[in-house]
Amino acid sequence: MYLLLVEDDPGVARVVTRALVDDGYRVDTVSNGPEALMRGVTEAFDLILLDILLPGMDGLSVCRALRQHQVRTPILMLTARDAVPDRVRGLDAGADDYLSKPFSLVELLARVRALLRRFGNGETNVLQVGDLLLDTSSHSVSRAGQSIELTGREFALLTFLMRHPNQVLTKEQLINHVWGYDSGVTDNVVEMYIHYLREKLDRDFARPLIRTVRGAGYLIRA
Repeated sequence: MYLLLVEDDPGVARVVTRALVDDGYRVDTVSNGPEALMRGVTEAFDLILLDILLPGMDGLSVCRALRQHQVRTPILMLTARDAVPDRVRGLDAGADDYLSKPFSLVELLARVRALLRRFGNGETNVLQVGDLLLDTSSHSVSRAGQSIELTGREFALLTFLMRHPNQVLTKEQLINHVWGYDSGVTDNVVEMYIHYLREKLDRDFARPLIRTVRGAGYLIRA
C-alpha cells in the first residue's frame, strides 16, 4: 500500500510516518499544498492523508482540485480544526474521512485500514508463507499453529518481508520501509533484527523461511 502524507509540521510528519511504516505501509511525505496536488495527480497512491493548514495552498483547495482532476484516491483529512462546520467543509470538498488533532495513532491506523477496505484497495489482513501466518489486524504471528511473540519492530520487518515473498530485499529497502528514510539506522541494525526473527521463526523448525542472498539482501520463502 502506497500512501501520501501531506503535513507541514516536521514533528507530526515524522511520528505519523513512523507509525504507518511500522504498520506495513510505504509512505511518501510532502509539506506544502502545490506539491501535494502535483503528486496526487501524477502518481498512483492508495490513500492520501491531507492536513488542512498548509503553505502555498490549503488542504481544502488541494482536495477540491484533486477531485476536479478526477482523482478518486481516498482522502483522510488531518486538522486541528474540530468545529462541525470545518468538518463539513472538508467532507464537502471531497474528503472521505476526517480526523482532528491531536489524535491517537491507533485511531489513525484504524481509519486508514477502514478507508482502504471501503475503497477496495486494502490487502488481506492475513499473510501466509508456508506454515507461517501473520495477521495485520490482530498483530498476531504463528507458525505451524504455534504462537510467536514479536516486538513492534520485528512485526513491521516480518510484515514487509511477507508482503514480498520470494523477492530479494536489500538492506536499504528494509531500512527505508521499516525504519524510515531519515532514521539513521545502519546495516548492522538490520542484521540484528533479521537474527532476532530467525531465532523466533526458524530455530525450532526443520526448514528455515528467512534466507540470506549474499551480496544482495534477504528473502522469505516456503
